[in-house]
Formats: sequence, structure tokens, C-alpha cells
Amino acid sequence: MIKLIQPYIHFDEVKEDFKEIFDSGWLTKGKYIQQFMQNLQDYMNIQYAYATTSATTALSICLKALNLQSQDEVIVSDFSFPATSNVLEDLGIKPIFADVCLSTFNMLPEEIEKKISEKTKAVIFVHALGNPSGVSKIQEICRHYKIPLIEDAACAIGSSECGKKAGTFGELGCFSFHPRKLLTTGEGGAVVFNEESFKEFFEIKLNHGAVFHQDKFDFVDFGYNYRLPELQAVMGIKQLKKLDNIIQERNQIRKAYFQYLNPLGFQAQEINKEVVFNVQSMVFVVPKNICRDDLITYLYQNGIESTLGTYCLSGTTFCKNKYNAIQKNAKFLEDSTLTLPCYKGVDVEYISQTIQKFLT
Repeated sequence: MIKLIQPYIHFDEVKEDFKEIFDSGWLTKGKYIQQFMQNLQDYMNIQYAYATTSATTALSICLKALNLQSQDEVIVSDFSFPATSNVLEDLGIKPIFADVCLSTFNMLPEEIEKKISEKTKAVIFVHALGNPSGVSKIQEICRHYKIPLIEDAACAIGSSECGKKAGTFGELGCFSFHPRKLLTTGEGGAVVFNEESFKEFFEIKLNHGAVFHQDKFDFVDFGYNYRLPELQAVMGIKQLKKLDNIIQERNQIRKAYFQYLNPLGFQAQEINKEVVFNVQSMVFVVPKNICRDDLITYLYQNGIESTLGTYCLSGTTFCKNKYNAIQKNAKFLEDSTLTLPCYKGVDVEYISQTIQKFLT
């Protein structure tokens, strides 16, 4: 079976550091997590980075950092994994779904402006499948209306627009290190930001609400344990060093897919000028005359794993029943997009030939 993704990390890369960690007995809050976060800050040219257990917990803590309350509204990209809106539901915040561009799959600027109200307290821009195209324009709109911007950059580690890394445009940026991501720690995530005023909040909230003074802990607030263990931090350190090379490799694979599939009527996700795309997912809109789900089944029967692009949040059963506000572009993309395997050594020719056989 040709898997959808293979991690860019091997045991040989980490075994010496793993041994050192086990020998020391220091499994958490040690030097490796500090190094990983420092390396992430340096790579992204950002002032602060804090590890979390996932992008979901990263998004959740960001909403709390902005002091969002029940009954507030947040405008959110509608083409994403449900975690993006789940964190809002958890806090009683109303998601206002913004439809997306049919070519880039990212939030449409005009959707923000027509949906802003007195209750709007933030915007969550999703870098759809790792694509940062258009985030600069969204940043301009948010600044004009003085609305905080949170970047759901879960898929976008290493991507950039106009030389600026994804995750650094908004007040707060969130990343995922899930196994489907280019940089994986098994599970895990991070929050990044430049504003010093957030620093104390994250220091305390991510440490059970504790501060350390006079040789003891004092719990000055309630907080959480969203810590990433030392073993996982080692994995992150190793992959961050080679991330740019991984991105270059994946873009070459993307070009190979283009050569085979564009003539067959497959439309690739569009990437704006001045964008570096990490190719988190190799996604196409399938031709109108075929059934995407039938193609997924056919590929699996021929030893190729594939899946849909991602989800129309407003079209999930929960959100449809609660809000009845399905966004047509996002729904079309959920029904029409196909994600194909993309990693070093993947047999693009065989996959493409198999798709061609399905079409004939």
C-alpha cells in the first residue's frame, strides 16, 4: 500500500538523545523542549514560542489569551478540520463561517468585511492544507477594523507569504505536529507570537497556573497541563533542521503531479505569487464528470491511500443543525477535492497512471 504520508523522522536520528533522556530520568520540562522552542523562534523570526499538546489546545488557549467570552463571535475559515470551530463551541463562542476561494481554498477577504458585527472579537484564518495565500490581505483587514487575528497554521509549518512565515501575521499563530504534518512529534503543537503582553499569560496558564518564587510554586491562577514531553521535543528538533529541504522535495513532487494530472482535468490548489508552499497536502479538485469517492475507492483497491481535501465546517451535521449556514464554496471543495500521497520516493507515475485508468 502506498501510504498517504510517511514521517520524515527515523529512529536512528533520535536514539542517542532518547538514551540520554532515559538515563537522566528527565522526561519533561527539560533542555530539549527549551531547545525546540528556541529553534522554532529562530526559524520563524518570532519572539515567543510555547509548546502544546496539539494545535487544538493551542487554538483553545489563544482564545482565552484574547479573553473571549461566551456569546462573542469569531469569523472563521469554513474549509478546515472541525477542530478549528470545535474550540469555539467549547467556550460558547459563536463561529461565523466565512466562505473560501475556489482556487486557493482560503478565506475570502470580502467574506470578513460583510460578516463583521459588534460581536466580532477575532478572526481565525486557516492556512488551508498549508497554503498561506492571501493571509497578508486578511491581516490588513483585521488591522483596519482592529480585530485580533489568530492564524490556524496547523498545516503551514515552513510556508510563507512575501518572505514572512505563516503563523507570524496575526496576534497569535498555532501549529500542529500531528503525524500527517511535515514536522511531527507524534502529537503536539505550538503557539507563537511577538506581543510581550501575552508572555506572562502563557507562562502561567501552561504551567497549571503556577509561578515559582522564594524556592516554591505559588498557584496564582488556574491553568493547564499542555506540555510536550522531552522525547517528542527531540523529534521536533531533528526535523526542523531539515524542514526547508523537505519542502523543496515536496514541491518537486507537486510539479510531477501537475505534469500527469493537469491534462486530465485535475485542478491543483492555487498558490499566489510570493508564496512558499510547504505542500502539506497534495490536493486537486477532480474533474466534474467523475465521482471523487469512487476514485478514492478505486485507488485503495489498487494499493494507493487517498482521502478528501478537508471539511466544510458549516456543513457538518452538528453545525448544519445548529446554524443552518452552509457556505457553498467550502461545501463544493469538501465534495470535490482529492488528497494524494506526497513524500520522498512516492511513485507519482504509478499513481497518475492508475487515475488515468479509472478515467478510461
